[in-house]
Amino acid sequence: MEGAHWTVCALLYLLKRLQENIENLFSKFISEGKATIRLREPALDICLSKADVSNLKNFISAVSLAHKGTDASPVPLSRLTPAKTSEIEKPRAKMIITCKKDYPLTKSFPYSLEHLQVSFCKLARVDMRMLCLKRLQKLDLSSNHIKKLPKTIGDLVCLQELILHNNFLETFEVELCNSTLRNSLKSLDLSENKLKALPFQLCNFRELVSLKLDGNELVQLPFAIGKLSKLRFLSATKNKLPYLPNSFKTLVLENLDLFGNPFAKANPMVPDIQLKIPLTLLETASRATLTYRISYGPQVIPKHLCQDLSVAKTCDCGGPCLSSFIQTIVVMNLHQVSQTVVLVDSMGGTEAPIICYFCSLTCYSMFLDKYLQSTRV
Repeated sequence: MEGAHWTVCALLYLLKRLQENIENLFSKFISEGKATIRLREPALDICLSKADVSNLKNFISAVSLAHKGTDASPVPLSRLTPAKTSEIEKPRAKMIITCKKDYPLTKSFPYSLEHLQVSFCKLARVDMRMLCLKRLQKLDLSSNHIKKLPKTIGDLVCLQELILHNNFLETFEVELCNSTLRNSLKSLDLSENKLKALPFQLCNFRELVSLKLDGNELVQLPFAIGKLSKLRFLSATKNKLPYLPNSFKTLVLENLDLFGNPFAKANPMVPDIQLKIPLTLLETASRATLTYRISYGPQVIPKHLCQDLSVAKTCDCGGPCLSSFIQTIVVMNLHQVSQTVVLVDSMGGTEAPIICYFCSLTCYSMFLDKYLQSTRV
């Protein structure tokens, strides 16, 4: 290159290297001297602006031909003067939009984004253009009108933080729980929505550290919430929780807030007995499958049986039980599972009812003996 200019040969060489590495070309505003070239590897957008319209059209035509594997040498290309450092815009990693008039309607989001916040824009659904941002680590869609999440949001393989505070969500898709988010998501905010239930598969998010469920209509937490071994911050204030699931007692939290739930009064002396004696063959076989960790799947047993096994209850003795059990509600001091506990009620309480299961009369009798002894002390 001579005189800090690229020669036509150098440009043609560059175009050849671009072949098969261009994901898309955006030339809607080429008449204004603007265009964008989206690369596959590295995943970034090359934004061209303030260019000579004639030269830019020739250049984009050449890039398009190179992308299709066609010889671009017939296209007349002029020498390009390198841009000054001050004129080169660095790849954008963060974008915050908090006003509907600032929302991009005619252009795409920068492909290099790692943090995107779109709030107070009255979005009724997730913009599919956001789902192309493969580098995205934080997505904040708080304070919109979103009712349902697309299943493809699970394709954001780098996503670590998802904020959906103050929307109109009524469900949380099972497919998201089984997506690649299982391995990446660390923070999930579903507060101030209209959720009445959460899928038990939510516990597939094994990397989850923070979970916010405040201000919904939840009548129960996922029964296997105890499997979230990395969870440290949990808030589920102002819901409709009557009690906590049995696995709750295995959590190891730093901060817990359950204020404003209509917790039921615990009464271990009045159990709900659903124990069938003798046990059915199905119950016996199911317990044995789980106890001895016998592998199973839809290719071996019916799919509905697989689901029954996946939601099996756990007795205080550690054994499994499915449809045959004794159920009761006991009181648990929440400091057993969390370093910091926000008061459960206005009376200053830090206790909450937790549901317990027993696989046999023997297990329930042993529990009852210990309970009666503790009440006499």
